Amino acid sequence: MEKLITFAVPCYNSAAYMDHCVQTLLTAGEDIEIILVDDGSTKDDTPAICDRYAAQYPDVVRAIHQENGGHGEGVNQGIRHAAGLYYKVVDSDDWLDEGALGRVMDKLREFAAAERPVDLFIANYVYEHVEDNTQKVMRYTNVFPQDRVFTWSDIGRFRPSQYLLMHSVIYRTQMLRDCGLELPKHTFYVDNIFVYQPLPAVQSIYYMDVDLYRYFIGRADQSVNEKVMVTRVDQQVRVTKLMMESHDLKALAHTQPKLARYMTSYLSMMMTISSIFLIIDGSPAALGKKTELWESLRAHSPELYHKLKYRSLSFVGNIPGYQGRKLSVKLYRLARKFYKFN
Repeated sequence: MEKLITFAVPCYNSAAYMDHCVQTLLTAGEDIEIILVDDGSTKDDTPAICDRYAAQYPDVVRAIHQENGGHGEGVNQGIRHAAGLYYKVVDSDDWLDEGALGRVMDKLREFAAAERPVDLFIANYVYEHVEDNTQKVMRYTNVFPQDRVFTWSDIGRFRPSQYLLMHSVIYRTQMLRDCGLELPKHTFYVDNIFVYQPLPAVQSIYYMDVDLYRYFIGRADQSVNEKVMVTRVDQQVRVTKLMMESHDLKALAHTQPKLARYMTSYLSMMMTISSIFLIIDGSPAALGKKTELWESLRAHSPELYHKLKYRSLSFVGNIPGYQGRKLSVKLYRLARKFYKFN
């Protein structure tokens, strides 16, 4: 039996916070599916909690236990097994606003009854900063039309700090399968691939100005913590290269120029982040990897290489010399403090 939406919840040693996540999803009604993917948890009761929910809500919750494959494989498992018309990933330490979720579900039910359901549904997300108990809402009212279905040709310009993240998107499940999305195992930061690679396959979009997703951020062990990101910079670089290779943005610009402009900006941001964290590492090997990353882009697209390296946000990560590298890091940390993105 097809469900309206599948919520995939990758769980890895998540016992301390996953109950809150699941409880908010359960408020969505009986026509949903929640897939709890236990990613080889061994340090707490995560596997037992997944099984308890599956036993308590057999028509709604499914538990999948897998050998540790990382967040991306949890997302892949959800896509493989999803019975929902739509698909959304919710991290086990995050949650959805129950009032906003009710409004989103009502609109998705309308689309399910339509001849051609939309491919992509977008809503706002909220940074919930644990260190100072503050919030920051990321909305898209300046980018997307409201109260109607639209295409990429109808979008406005994204601000420099404004991107579609995993938190803001709900995809039509079959579209994800048709575009061949497969995230790499044992790799952090693959959520960037999730919100990048499928976009050219999206033919119809709807945006609702509601604060749906609550993104819990600020724990010292999170993958977006600066010190953690430095130790995992090779995985950031790997994800950036996979995104670089996934599409020919020059060709896309001829058919969907506004989407190509956005995807170019997103890739520029990823190149900047990779470059900055290789600079923060500072070792000769890391600086060599930075050079190699940019040479990979040059080989993939010389035109894109020159555009990103010298005429975009990525210039911040390419200021020459030792003092230039120090300035690059200073500018990054200033932006992080201002925008509070990790």
